[in-house]
Amino acid sequence: MKITDIRLAKISVPLRVPFKTALRTVDSVEDVIVEIHTDTGLVGYGEAPPTGAITGDTTGAILGALRDHIIPALRGQSLEEFEPLMKRLQKAVVHNTSAKAAVDIALYDLYGKMLGAPVYQLLGASRRSITTDITISVNPPEEMARDALVALARGYDTLKIKVGIDPTLDVARLCAVRQAVGPDIRLRIDANQAWTPKQAVMLLNQMQEKGLDIELVEQPVAGRDFAGLKYVTERSYVPVMADESVFSAEDAMTIMQMGAADLINIKLMKCGGLYNALKIASAAEVFGVECMIGCMLEAKVSVNAAVHLACAKSIITKVDLDGPVLCSEDPVDGGSVFDEKIITVSDAPGLGVTGIRGLQYLD
Repeated sequence: MKITDIRLAKISVPLRVPFKTALRTVDSVEDVIVEIHTDTGLVGYGEAPPTGAITGDTTGAILGALRDHIIPALRGQSLEEFEPLMKRLQKAVVHNTSAKAAVDIALYDLYGKMLGAPVYQLLGASRRSITTDITISVNPPEEMARDALVALARGYDTLKIKVGIDPTLDVARLCAVRQAVGPDIRLRIDANQAWTPKQAVMLLNQMQEKGLDIELVEQPVAGRDFAGLKYVTERSYVPVMADESVFSAEDAMTIMQMGAADLINIKLMKCGGLYNALKIASAAEVFGVECMIGCMLEAKVSVNAAVHLACAKSIITKVDLDGPVLCSEDPVDGGSVFDEKIITVSDAPGLGVTGIRGLQYLD
């Protein structure tokens, strides 16, 4: 099976409510879709969100990397030689992890379709369904408490609370949410790099001293501040998860060797797709460090690929794949089924996606 054409398109999906973090506010998913066509008629689908504040990848950068470097490197290549193909993708251009992830996802989709097997089975097949949390955007405390109650009404029992905008309010935000939802709901918090190390320790310990029972904190300090991350990990009552600190297996290894975090968050858009995510998962298995599988603000195509990874690897014990349920509609046919907190992987070949409605082709 040879690659004959790679087409690019845009997809636009409004969110149910604005998504607010310490880094940005977003009203809709505006992603790049990759279609890889083959001489057999099979098509593989991938997706890349522009998340410049985190990955540095804007829409223009994604399209430029694809058109100028990745597509010329892959056109005419054979899917049967999958390992060399993946290495060719990674070497086509430095950085540009979101563009690489979109193509990586489409290639895994095609590889599974070629072999007649779902990707999660090819990668290990440890389960068929997973349970995700849902994100509560950072807002005034009373608004976050109301949003948390809406999430509970939808059936969620694990909430990821965004904090970091005006840190002086962060403890009040968590108090309001915990009072609203009661003691039995799991609360995770995500500071998106907003705190200094000393500030993080002070705030996290205040939260625990108030009995807020925080399960974990995601990326309390700047992404490249590994020493600061270690400082927080060693002094906080709350387990610390590295997110924006981990863009590669090398990053993950460094953090685990330093003891700089208790957990690792794997995101396909940070590391460049499933090929590199598998390396992070393998390193975590060696160190015995549990992982979360996360996503950016993405529609179902790329989140679906993360579902297959989560259903393949038991080292992934926590799931933050709420991108599709934050959207007001689902334009993707096939793939995993997102039934609020329960996500069930498809047993269709590849990643199971059969088509995407409403695409704006860029050819």
